[in-house]
Amino acid sequence: MRETAPEPSDLVQSVSRAFRILEEVGACGAPITVKAIARRCHLNLSTAYHLVRTLTYEGYLVRSRDGEYVLGSSVARRFHDLLASFDQPPEVHEVLRHLTAMTRRTAYLGRFVSGRILVTDLVEGPESPYLEDLEVGLGVAAHATVIGKVLLAELPPARRAQYLAEQGMRRFTSRTVIDLDAFEHELRTLGPGPVLEHGQFREGVSCVGALVRRESPDTSWAIATSTRADEVPPEVVWHTVRAAEDLMPAF
Repeated sequence: MRETAPEPSDLVQSVSRAFRILEEVGACGAPITVKAIARRCHLNLSTAYHLVRTLTYEGYLVRSRDGEYVLGSSVARRFHDLLASFDQPPEVHEVLRHLTAMTRRTAYLGRFVSGRILVTDLVEGPESPYLEDLEVGLGVAAHATVIGKVLLAELPPARRAQYLAEQGMRRFTSRTVIDLDAFEHELRTLGPGPVLEHGQFREGVSCVGALVRRESPDTSWAIATSTRADEVPPEVVWHTVRAAEDLMPAF
C-alpha cells in the first residue's frame, strides 16, 4: 500500500516512469508487451521502449522469445538487499517458521525502520488469508493493524500523535478507529499481555500481536499472527506470546 506524499519539485520523470514500469510488470503476474506497458503506464510508445531497453540492460526486466517482458534477477537481488538492511538475526525467521508450523497461521514480524513501521519478515500459513498490504518491506497502517498498535503503544503520546498525523488514519472497515482520541482510549485499555485486533484492517480477519521489547521503543519488535475469524483461538494467542519470548534471546 503506497503512502501518498507531495510530489517533489525536483522529481526526475524518467526515474519515476521506470519505477512505474517495474510496478506494472510485477503486478501483471504474466509476461507483458511493451505496447501494453505503455498503455497501462500512460506513456507514449517510444518512451516505453527506451525505458524497457534500459531496464532490461540493467537486469530489472527480462525479454522472452515472444518479445514480452517479466521482472529480472536484479529485482530479486534488491529484495535480498532490503532484507539484509534490516540486520535481522537468522534465528528470527526460524521462530516465525515454528510459530506458523504450530498454528497453521501466517506469522509476521514488524519494527520501526527509518521512522516507519514496516513488515520485516513473514511466513505464510494455510489458515490465514493473504493480506496483500502486509508484505515484507511494506509500511503498515499502524492505527488499524496489530503490529502498529503493539509498537505505537510503546511510544510517548506526543510521538504517537505525530506519527499518526503524518501517516493518516484511513478507514479500512467499519471497525477501523480513525479518531486520535478514540485510538488513545483503545491503547489505554490494553493490558501488559498480547494485543488483539478484530476486523479493523480487513473484514472477517482477526490478529494477535506481542511485543519483543528491546532497549528503546524505536528498536522493539512486534510479532503477530492472523486468522480467518472474528476471534483469535486461545492456542494461537499462546503460541504467539511464546514466540515473542523465544525472540528475546535473539537480541
